[in-house]
Amino acid sequence: MNMNSGAQAGLRHYPHLYIGGDWVEPIDGGHLDSIDPATGKAWTRVAYGGRKDIDRAVAAAREALEGPWGRMAGHERAALLRKFAEIYQRKAPQLAELESRDSGRALRETRADVGAHANWYFWFASLCDKIWGHSIPMDNSVHVFTSRLPVGVVGAITPWNAPMLTTAWKLGPALAAGCTVVLKPAELTPVTALELARMFEEAGFPAGVVNVVPGYGKDGAGEYLVEHPAVDKISFTGEGATARTILKSGADTLKRFSFELGGKAPHIIFADADLENALNATTSSAWAVCGQSCALGSRVLVERPIYERVVEAFAERASKVRVGMPLDEATHMGPQASAEQLNKTLTYVALGQSEGAELVAGGQRLTLEALADGFFVQPTVFAGVRNEMRLAQEEIFGPVASIIPFEGEDEAVATANGTAYGLTAGLWTQDIGRGHRVAARIRAGIVWVNTYRYIRWTTPYGGFKASGWGRENGLEALDSYLETRTTVISTSGQFADAYAN
Repeated sequence: MNMNSGAQAGLRHYPHLYIGGDWVEPIDGGHLDSIDPATGKAWTRVAYGGRKDIDRAVAAAREALEGPWGRMAGHERAALLRKFAEIYQRKAPQLAELESRDSGRALRETRADVGAHANWYFWFASLCDKIWGHSIPMDNSVHVFTSRLPVGVVGAITPWNAPMLTTAWKLGPALAAGCTVVLKPAELTPVTALELARMFEEAGFPAGVVNVVPGYGKDGAGEYLVEHPAVDKISFTGEGATARTILKSGADTLKRFSFELGGKAPHIIFADADLENALNATTSSAWAVCGQSCALGSRVLVERPIYERVVEAFAERASKVRVGMPLDEATHMGPQASAEQLNKTLTYVALGQSEGAELVAGGQRLTLEALADGFFVQPTVFAGVRNEMRLAQEEIFGPVASIIPFEGEDEAVATANGTAYGLTAGLWTQDIGRGHRVAARIRAGIVWVNTYRYIRWTTPYGGFKASGWGRENGLEALDSYLETRTTVISTSGQFADAYAN
Protein backbone atom coordinates (compact mmCIF):
# COMPACT_ATOMS: atom_id res chain seq x y z
CA MET A 1 0.00 0.00 0.00
CA ASN A 2 1.09 3.54 -0.71
CA MET A 3 1.75 5.19 2.63
CA ASN A 4 1.93 8.61 0.98
CA SER A 5 -1.44 8.42 -0.72
CA GLY A 6 -3.84 11.23 0.01
CA ALA A 7 -1.08 13.52 1.22
CA GLN A 8 -1.90 17.16 1.80
CA ALA A 9 0.17 19.64 -0.20
CA GLY A 10 3.70 19.77 1.15
CA LEU A 11 3.14 17.11 3.81
CA ARG A 12 4.27 13.52 3.90
CA HIS A 13 1.20 11.51 4.90
CA TYR A 14 0.79 8.36 6.99
CA PRO A 15 -3.00 7.90 7.08
CA HIS A 16 -3.17 4.41 8.60
CA LEU A 17 -2.32 2.37 11.67
CA TYR A 18 -0.70 -1.05 11.34
CA ILE A 19 -2.85 -3.64 13.12
CA GLY A 20 -3.12 -7.38 12.53
CA GLY A 21 -1.00 -7.23 9.39
CA ASP A 22 -3.27 -4.62 7.76
CA TRP A 23 -3.05 -0.86 7.24
CA VAL A 24 -6.28 0.44 8.75
CA GLU A 25 -8.02 3.73 9.39
CA PRO A 26 -8.32 4.78 13.04
CA ILE A 27 -11.68 3.95 14.62
CA ASP A 28 -11.72 6.47 17.46
CA GLY A 29 -8.42 8.24 16.90
CA GLY A 30 -7.76 10.65 14.08
CA HIS A 31 -4.82 12.38 12.43
CA LEU A 32 -2.21 14.74 13.83
CA ASP A 33 0.58 16.88 12.44
CA SER A 34 4.13 15.96 13.34
CA ILE A 35 6.23 19.08 13.81
CA ASP A 36 9.73 19.50 12.41
CA PRO A 37 11.68 20.92 15.38
CA ALA A 38 14.05 22.76 13.04
CA THR A 39 11.29 24.82 11.46
CA GLY A 40 8.45 24.73 13.98
CA LYS A 41 6.15 23.65 11.14
CA ALA A 42 4.35 20.42 10.27
CA TRP A 43 6.21 18.10 7.93
CA THR A 44 3.99 15.00 8.19
CA ARG A 45 0.40 14.14 8.99
CA VAL A 46 0.05 10.87 10.87
CA ALA A 47 -2.81 8.62 11.98
CA TYR A 48 -3.20 8.12 15.71
CA GLY A 49 -5.26 5.58 17.59
CA GLY A 50 -7.79 5.61 20.41
CA ARG A 51 -9.15 3.02 22.82
CA LYS A 52 -10.96 0.97 20.18
CA ASP A 53 -7.81 0.89 18.06
CA ILE A 54 -5.82 -0.41 21.03
CA ASP A 55 -8.53 -3.05 21.58
CA ARG A 56 -8.15 -4.43 18.09
CA ALA A 57 -4.32 -4.22 18.20
CA VAL A 58 -4.22 -6.17 21.46
CA ALA A 59 -6.69 -8.71 20.06
CA ALA A 60 -4.49 -9.14 16.98
CA ALA A 61 -1.40 -9.60 19.14
CA ARG A 62 -3.21 -12.19 21.31
CA GLU A 63 -4.39 -14.08 18.23
CA ALA A 64 -0.84 -14.22 16.83
CA LEU A 65 0.53 -15.32 20.20
CA GLU A 66 -1.93 -18.19 20.43
CA GLY A 67 -1.66 -18.96 16.73
CA PRO A 68 1.17 -19.04 14.19
CA TRP A 69 3.77 -17.08 16.15
CA GLY A 70 3.22 -19.05 19.34
CA ARG A 71 3.59 -22.33 17.45
CA MET A 72 6.69 -21.24 15.56
CA ALA A 73 10.00 -22.89 16.45
CA GLY A 74 12.81 -20.70 17.73
CA HIS A 75 14.94 -21.12 14.62
CA GLU A 76 11.98 -20.01 12.47
CA ARG A 77 11.52 -16.86 14.53
CA ALA A 78 15.26 -16.28 14.23
CA ALA A 79 15.10 -16.47 10.43
CA LEU A 80 12.35 -13.84 10.30
CA LEU A 81 14.16 -11.54 12.69
CA ARG A 82 17.38 -11.86 10.66
CA LYS A 83 15.47 -11.00 7.50
CA PHE A 84 14.04 -7.93 9.21
CA ALA A 85 17.55 -6.95 10.33
CA GLU A 86 18.80 -7.22 6.75
CA ILE A 87 16.00 -4.91 5.56
CA TYR A 88 16.79 -2.50 8.40
CA GLN A 89 20.47 -2.49 7.44
CA ARG A 90 19.61 -1.70 3.83
CA LYS A 91 17.23 1.10 4.72
CA ALA A 92 19.30 2.66 7.51
CA PRO A 93 20.28 5.81 5.54
CA GLN A 94 16.62 6.61 4.80
CA LEU A 95 15.59 5.85 8.38
CA ALA A 96 18.34 8.11 9.75
CA GLU A 97 17.08 11.03 7.70
CA LEU A 98 13.50 10.44 8.84
CA GLU A 99 14.58 10.35 12.48
CA SER A 100 16.44 13.63 12.04
CA ARG A 101 13.37 15.27 10.53
CA ASP A 102 11.06 13.91 13.22
CA SER A 103 13.23 14.45 16.33
CA GLY A 104 15.61 17.23 15.32
CA ARG A 105 18.77 15.20 15.94
CA ALA A 106 21.72 16.11 13.75
CA LEU A 107 22.07 13.79 10.77
CA ARG A 108 25.68 13.00 11.68
CA GLU A 109 24.32 11.57 14.96
CA THR A 110 21.38 9.65 13.55
CA ARG A 111 23.42 8.23 10.68
CA ALA A 112 25.91 6.68 13.10
CA ASP A 113 23.19 5.63 15.54
CA VAL A 114 20.65 4.12 13.15
CA GLY A 115 23.42 2.55 11.10
CA ALA A 116 24.21 0.29 14.08
CA HIS A 117 20.67 -0.73 15.04
CA ALA A 118 20.54 -3.80 12.81
CA ASN A 119 23.17 -5.34 15.10
CA TRP A 120 20.62 -5.46 17.92
CA TYR A 121 18.13 -7.35 15.79
CA PHE A 122 20.80 -9.72 14.44
CA TRP A 123 22.02 -10.47 17.95
CA PHE A 124 18.57 -11.09 19.42
CA ALA A 125 17.78 -13.27 16.41
CA SER A 126 20.73 -15.43 17.48
CA LEU A 127 19.05 -16.02 20.85
CA CYS A 128 15.65 -17.15 19.58
CA ASP A 129 16.49 -20.85 19.71
CA LYS A 130 18.65 -20.69 22.83
CA ILE A 131 16.02 -19.98 25.47
CA TRP A 132 16.48 -23.04 27.62
CA GLY A 133 15.32 -24.22 30.99
CA HIS A 134 17.23 -26.69 33.11
CA SER A 135 16.70 -29.90 35.02
CA ILE A 136 16.71 -29.96 38.82
CA PRO A 137 18.24 -33.07 40.41
CA MET A 138 15.90 -34.76 42.89
CA ASP A 139 15.42 -38.34 44.06
CA ASN A 140 14.40 -41.12 41.68
CA SER A 141 10.67 -40.63 42.30
CA VAL A 142 10.33 -37.47 40.21
CA HIS A 143 11.80 -35.73 37.19
CA VAL A 144 11.85 -31.92 37.63
CA PHE A 145 12.68 -29.39 34.95
CA THR A 146 12.01 -25.75 34.10
CA SER A 147 10.85 -24.13 30.86
CA ARG A 148 11.13 -20.51 29.78
CA LEU A 149 7.97 -19.17 28.14
CA PRO A 150 7.04 -15.81 26.59
CA VAL A 151 5.32 -13.47 29.04
CA GLY A 152 2.65 -12.81 26.39
CA VAL A 153 1.38 -9.60 24.78
CA VAL A 154 3.74 -6.69 25.35
CA GLY A 155 2.84 -3.01 25.24
CA ALA A 156 6.01 -1.16 24.20
CA ILE A 157 5.92 2.60 24.83
CA THR A 158 8.88 4.47 23.39
CA PRO A 159 10.19 8.04 23.86
CA TRP A 160 10.86 10.85 21.41
CA ASN A 161 14.58 11.43 22.02
CA ALA A 162 15.97 8.25 20.40
CA PRO A 163 12.86 6.49 19.09
CA MET A 164 14.45 3.90 16.80
CA LEU A 165 17.15 2.82 19.23
CA THR A 166 14.74 2.39 22.14
CA THR A 167 12.36 0.50 19.87
CA ALA A 168 15.16 -1.93 18.97
CA TRP A 169 15.88 -2.39 22.67
CA LYS A 170 12.27 -3.50 23.22
CA LEU A 171 11.33 -5.34 20.04
CA GLY A 172 14.57 -7.33 19.83
CA PRO A 173 14.24 -9.21 23.14
CA ALA A 174 10.43 -9.33 23.04
CA LEU A 175 10.38 -11.08 19.67
CA ALA A 176 13.33 -13.31 20.57
CA ALA A 177 11.39 -14.45 23.64
CA GLY A 178 8.34 -15.27 21.51
CA CYS A 179 6.13 -12.38 22.66
CA THR A 180 3.88 -10.29 20.44
CA VAL A 181 3.90 -6.50 20.59
CA VAL A 182 1.71 -3.43 20.41
CA LEU A 183 4.10 -0.52 19.83
CA LYS A 184 2.95 2.94 20.90
CA PRO A 185 5.54 5.50 19.79
CA ALA A 186 5.73 8.99 21.28
CA GLU A 187 3.29 11.41 19.68
CA LEU A 188 6.20 13.75 18.83
CA THR A 189 8.06 11.11 16.77
CA PRO A 190 5.65 8.58 15.23
CA VAL A 191 7.01 8.40 11.69
CA THR A 192 9.83 5.89 12.03
CA ALA A 193 7.60 3.44 13.93
CA LEU A 194 5.26 3.30 10.95
CA GLU A 195 8.21 2.79 8.62
CA LEU A 196 9.30 -0.12 10.83
CA ALA A 197 5.84 -1.62 10.42
CA ARG A 198 6.34 -1.65 6.66
CA MET A 199 9.63 -3.47 7.18
CA PHE A 200 8.08 -6.14 9.41
CA GLU A 201 5.46 -6.62 6.71
CA GLU A 202 8.18 -6.94 4.06
CA ALA A 203 10.08 -9.46 6.20
CA GLY A 204 7.01 -11.70 6.29
CA PHE A 205 6.14 -11.67 9.97
CA PRO A 206 2.77 -13.27 10.74
CA ALA A 207 -0.13 -10.85 11.10
CA GLY A 208 -0.46 -9.42 14.59
CA VAL A 209 3.07 -10.14 15.84
CA VAL A 210 3.96 -6.44 15.66
CA ASN A 211 1.24 -3.78 15.70
CA VAL A 212 1.95 -0.03 15.55
CA VAL A 213 -0.53 2.43 17.04
CA PRO A 214 0.73 6.01 17.43
CA GLY A 215 -1.26 8.06 19.88
CA TYR A 216 -1.32 10.23 22.93
CA GLY A 217 -0.18 8.99 26.31
CA LYS A 218 -2.43 10.50 28.96
CA ASP A 219 -6.13 9.93 28.25
CA GLY A 220 -5.18 8.22 24.99
CA ALA A 221 -3.77 5.08 23.44
CA GLY A 222 -0.85 4.88 25.86
CA GLU A 223 -2.94 5.04 29.01
CA TYR A 224 -5.42 2.49 27.72
CA LEU A 225 -2.64 0.14 26.60
CA VAL A 226 -1.33 0.18 30.18
CA GLU A 227 -4.78 -0.52 31.64
CA HIS A 228 -5.73 -3.20 29.11
CA PRO A 229 -6.50 -6.53 30.82
CA ALA A 230 -5.19 -8.57 27.87
CA VAL A 231 -1.74 -6.94 27.93
CA ASP A 232 0.72 -9.00 29.98
CA LYS A 233 3.64 -6.60 30.18
CA ILE A 234 4.50 -2.94 29.67
CA SER A 235 7.99 -1.87 28.64
CA PHE A 236 8.29 1.89 29.01
CA THR A 237 11.06 4.41 28.42
CA GLY A 238 10.43 7.95 29.59
CA GLU A 239 9.92 10.14 32.65
CA GLY A 240 9.70 8.86 36.20
CA ALA A 241 6.44 10.72 36.84
CA THR A 242 4.86 8.90 33.89
CA ALA A 243 6.21 5.56 35.15
CA ARG A 244 4.55 6.11 38.54
CA THR A 245 1.25 6.80 36.78
CA ILE A 246 1.71 3.67 34.67
CA LEU A 247 2.25 1.58 37.80
CA LYS A 248 -0.99 2.84 39.31
CA SER A 249 -2.94 2.38 36.08
CA GLY A 250 -1.67 -1.15 35.53
CA ALA A 251 -1.90 -2.32 39.14
CA ASP A 252 -5.37 -3.82 38.83
CA THR A 253 -4.22 -6.34 36.23
CA LEU A 254 -0.90 -7.18 37.97
CA LYS A 255 0.93 -7.06 34.64
CA ARG A 256 4.72 -7.06 34.45
CA PHE A 257 6.66 -3.81 34.05
CA SER A 258 10.11 -2.73 33.00
CA PHE A 259 11.15 0.91 33.05
CA GLU A 260 14.09 2.82 31.63
CA LEU A 261 13.74 6.26 33.18
CA GLY A 262 15.77 9.37 33.81
CA GLY A 263 19.33 10.06 34.80
CA LYS A 264 21.57 12.77 36.17
CA ALA A 265 24.85 11.12 35.32
CA PRO A 266 28.06 12.10 37.08
CA HIS A 267 31.11 12.38 34.84
CA ILE A 268 34.12 12.40 37.16
CA ILE A 269 37.51 13.79 36.07
CA PHE A 270 40.39 13.15 38.44
CA ALA A 271 43.50 15.33 38.32
CA ASP A 272 45.59 12.46 36.93
CA ALA A 273 43.24 11.86 33.96
CA ASP A 274 44.30 12.02 30.33
CA LEU A 275 42.70 15.44 30.16
CA GLU A 276 42.37 15.73 26.38
CA ASN A 277 40.49 12.45 26.12
CA ALA A 278 38.41 13.29 29.18
CA LEU A 279 37.41 16.65 27.73
CA ASN A 280 36.56 15.12 24.36
CA ALA A 281 34.22 12.68 26.07
CA THR A 282 32.66 15.00 28.63
CA THR A 283 31.91 17.82 26.21
CA SER A 284 30.59 15.41 23.59
CA SER A 285 28.29 13.66 26.03
CA ALA A 286 27.10 16.95 27.55
CA TRP A 287 25.59 18.11 24.26
CA ALA A 288 24.83 14.89 22.38
CA VAL A 289 21.22 14.63 21.14
CA CYS A 290 20.94 18.33 22.06
CA GLY A 291 21.20 17.22 25.67
CA GLN A 292 18.10 15.03 25.34
CA SER A 293 19.57 11.77 26.60
CA CYS A 294 19.07 9.93 29.86
CA ALA A 295 22.76 8.96 29.72
CA LEU A 296 23.84 12.59 29.37
CA GLY A 297 26.96 13.39 31.40
CA SER A 298 25.31 16.52 32.75
CA ARG A 299 27.11 16.70 36.11
CA VAL A 300 30.81 17.11 35.44
CA LEU A 301 32.68 16.47 38.68
CA VAL A 302 36.24 17.84 38.54
CA GLU A 303 39.05 17.48 41.04
CA ARG A 304 40.09 20.92 42.30
CA PRO A 305 43.67 21.04 40.94
CA ILE A 306 42.35 21.00 37.35
CA TYR A 307 38.96 22.63 37.94
CA GLU A 308 39.65 26.03 36.36
CA ARG A 309 41.29 24.43 33.31
CA VAL A 310 38.22 22.26 32.73
CA VAL A 311 35.82 25.19 33.10
CA GLU A 312 37.80 27.22 30.56
CA ALA A 313 37.95 24.29 28.14
CA PHE A 314 34.20 23.68 28.41
CA ALA A 315 33.43 27.33 27.70
CA GLU A 316 35.78 27.38 24.72
CA ARG A 317 34.44 24.16 23.26
CA ALA A 318 30.82 25.22 23.73
CA SER A 319 31.48 28.24 21.53
CA LYS A 320 32.71 25.97 18.73
CA VAL A 321 29.67 23.67 18.58
CA ARG A 322 27.94 24.22 15.25
CA VAL A 323 24.22 24.47 15.97
CA GLY A 324 22.06 24.31 12.88
CA MET A 325 19.63 22.52 10.64
CA PRO A 326 19.69 18.77 11.36
CA LEU A 327 20.13 17.66 7.75
CA ASP A 328 23.14 19.94 7.21
CA GLU A 329 26.24 17.74 7.18
CA ALA A 330 28.19 20.43 9.06
CA THR A 331 25.77 20.57 12.00
CA HIS A 332 26.97 19.22 15.34
CA MET A 333 23.78 19.87 17.30
CA GLY A 334 20.23 20.31 16.08
CA PRO A 335 17.24 21.82 17.87
CA GLN A 336 15.40 20.58 20.90
CA ALA A 337 12.53 18.27 20.02
CA SER A 338 9.69 20.63 20.90
CA ALA A 339 8.83 24.15 22.03
CA GLU A 340 7.96 22.69 25.44
CA GLN A 341 11.41 21.16 25.83
CA LEU A 342 13.11 24.38 24.73
CA ASN A 343 11.13 26.37 27.29
CA LYS A 344 12.04 23.85 30.00
CA THR A 345 15.74 24.23 29.24
CA LEU A 346 15.58 28.03 29.28
CA THR A 347 13.69 27.88 32.58
CA TYR A 348 16.51 25.84 34.12
CA VAL A 349 19.10 28.28 32.79
CA ALA A 350 17.32 31.07 34.65
CA LEU A 351 16.96 28.86 37.71
CA GLY A 352 20.68 28.06 37.73
CA GLN A 353 21.54 31.74 37.71
CA SER A 354 19.08 32.44 40.51
CA GLU A 355 20.65 29.64 42.57
CA GLY A 356 24.05 31.31 42.31
CA ALA A 357 25.75 29.18 39.65
CA GLU A 358 28.00 31.01 37.20
CA LEU A 359 26.86 30.94 33.56
CA VAL A 360 30.11 30.75 31.61
CA ALA A 361 28.76 29.83 28.15
CA GLY A 362 25.51 29.74 26.20
CA GLY A 363 22.12 29.86 27.82
CA GLN A 364 20.27 31.64 25.03
CA ARG A 365 17.76 30.63 22.40
CA LEU A 366 19.22 31.02 18.91
CA THR A 367 17.19 33.50 16.86
CA LEU A 368 19.32 33.94 13.76
CA GLU A 369 17.12 34.22 10.67
CA ALA A 370 17.66 30.66 9.45
CA LEU A 371 16.96 29.21 12.91
CA ALA A 372 14.38 31.64 14.24
CA ASP A 373 11.34 29.40 13.83
CA GLY A 374 13.00 26.28 15.24
CA PHE A 375 13.68 25.20 18.80
CA PHE A 376 17.40 25.94 18.92
CA VAL A 377 19.42 26.74 22.03
CA GLN A 378 23.11 27.31 22.65
CA PRO A 379 25.23 24.69 24.40
CA THR A 380 25.29 25.90 27.99
CA VAL A 381 27.90 25.65 30.74
CA PHE A 382 27.56 26.48 34.43
CA ALA A 383 30.50 26.63 36.84
CA GLY A 384 30.51 26.86 40.62
CA VAL A 385 27.60 24.43 40.84
CA ARG A 386 26.82 22.81 44.19
CA ASN A 387 25.35 19.34 44.14
CA GLU A 388 22.31 20.36 46.19
CA MET A 389 21.21 22.88 43.54
CA ARG A 390 18.19 21.93 41.43
CA LEU A 391 20.45 22.45 38.43
CA ALA A 392 22.44 19.42 39.64
CA GLN A 393 19.56 17.34 40.97
CA GLU A 394 16.84 17.50 38.32
CA GLU A 395 16.91 16.14 34.80
CA ILE A 396 16.83 19.08 32.39
CA PHE A 397 16.94 17.19 29.08
CA GLY A 398 18.76 20.04 27.43
CA PRO A 399 22.40 20.81 26.50
CA VAL A 400 23.32 22.11 29.95
CA ALA A 401 26.54 21.03 31.70
CA SER A 402 27.01 21.71 35.42
CA ILE A 403 30.65 21.67 36.56
CA ILE A 404 31.08 20.73 40.22
CA PRO A 405 34.44 20.75 42.10
CA PHE A 406 35.50 17.97 44.47
CA GLU A 407 38.49 16.91 46.55
CA GLY A 408 39.45 13.24 46.71
CA GLU A 409 37.73 9.94 46.04
CA ASP A 410 35.32 10.01 48.97
CA GLU A 411 33.84 13.37 48.02
CA ALA A 412 33.66 12.34 44.36
CA VAL A 413 31.70 9.20 45.23
CA ALA A 414 29.40 10.99 47.68
CA THR A 415 28.62 13.66 45.09
CA ALA A 416 28.18 11.13 42.30
CA ASN A 417 25.70 9.12 44.38
CA GLY A 418 23.98 12.20 45.76
CA THR A 419 20.92 12.24 43.50
CA ALA A 420 17.71 10.22 43.19
CA TYR A 421 19.02 8.73 39.94
CA GLY A 422 21.45 5.92 39.18
CA LEU A 423 21.48 5.17 35.47
CA THR A 424 24.99 5.83 34.14
CA ALA A 425 28.29 7.29 35.32
CA GLY A 426 31.74 7.94 33.92
CA LEU A 427 35.15 8.50 35.43
CA TRP A 428 38.58 9.40 34.14
CA THR A 429 41.84 8.45 35.82
CA GLN A 430 45.15 6.89 34.79
CA ASP A 431 45.30 5.02 38.11
CA ILE A 432 43.68 1.66 37.34
CA GLY A 433 43.31 0.88 41.02
CA ARG A 434 41.38 4.10 41.56
CA GLY A 435 39.24 3.29 38.53
CA HIS A 436 38.22 -0.02 40.08
CA ARG A 437 37.73 1.42 43.59
CA VAL A 438 35.54 4.32 42.51
CA ALA A 439 33.51 2.36 39.94
CA ALA A 440 32.68 -0.25 42.59
CA ARG A 441 31.23 2.44 44.89
CA ILE A 442 29.02 4.22 42.35
CA ARG A 443 25.33 3.35 42.44
CA ALA A 444 24.61 3.24 38.73
CA GLY A 445 23.52 0.60 36.25
CA ILE A 446 26.53 1.15 34.01
CA VAL A 447 29.87 2.81 34.84
CA TRP A 448 32.34 3.75 32.12
CA VAL A 449 36.01 4.14 33.02
CA ASN A 450 38.17 6.14 30.57
CA THR A 451 35.40 5.96 27.98
CA TYR A 452 31.76 7.07 27.81
CA ARG A 453 28.47 6.06 26.20
CA TYR A 454 29.90 2.72 25.08
CA ILE A 455 26.66 0.78 24.57
CA ARG A 456 26.28 -2.46 22.65
CA TRP A 457 23.58 -5.09 22.15
CA THR A 458 25.46 -7.38 24.56
CA THR A 459 25.89 -4.87 27.42
CA PRO A 460 23.01 -4.68 29.93
CA TYR A 461 21.62 -1.17 30.31
CA GLY A 462 19.31 0.08 33.03
CA GLY A 463 19.22 1.96 36.29
CA PHE A 464 19.38 1.87 40.05
CA LYS A 465 17.06 3.92 42.26
CA ALA A 466 14.69 6.24 40.35
CA SER A 467 16.33 5.40 37.02
CA GLY A 468 14.26 2.32 36.38
CA TRP A 469 13.42 -1.36 36.78
CA GLY A 470 15.03 -4.17 34.85
CA ARG A 471 17.62 -4.17 32.08
CA GLU A 472 17.64 -3.68 28.35
CA ASN A 473 20.31 -5.22 26.10
CA GLY A 474 22.37 -8.28 26.87
CA LEU A 475 21.10 -11.67 27.99
CA GLU A 476 19.45 -9.96 30.96
CA ALA A 477 17.04 -8.18 28.62
CA LEU A 478 15.29 -11.46 27.86
CA ASP A 479 14.39 -12.05 31.51
CA SER A 480 11.58 -9.52 31.66
CA TYR A 481 9.95 -11.02 28.55
CA LEU A 482 9.96 -14.57 29.90
CA GLU A 483 8.18 -16.55 32.59
CA THR A 484 9.61 -19.68 34.24
CA ARG A 485 7.49 -22.81 34.54
CA THR A 486 8.53 -25.71 36.76
CA THR A 487 7.31 -29.17 35.73
CA VAL A 488 7.40 -32.10 38.19
CA ILE A 489 6.69 -35.57 36.75
CA SER A 490 6.35 -38.61 38.96
CA THR A 491 8.44 -41.53 37.77
CA SER A 492 7.48 -43.94 40.57
CA GLY A 493 3.74 -44.12 39.96
CA GLN A 494 3.19 -43.22 43.63
CA PHE A 495 1.81 -40.02 45.09
CA ALA A 496 4.54 -38.22 47.05
CA ASP A 497 3.42 -35.99 49.91
CA ALA A 498 4.76 -32.46 49.52
CA TYR A 499 6.31 -32.50 52.98
CA ALA A 500 7.57 -36.09 53.06
CA ASN A 501 11.21 -36.55 53.99
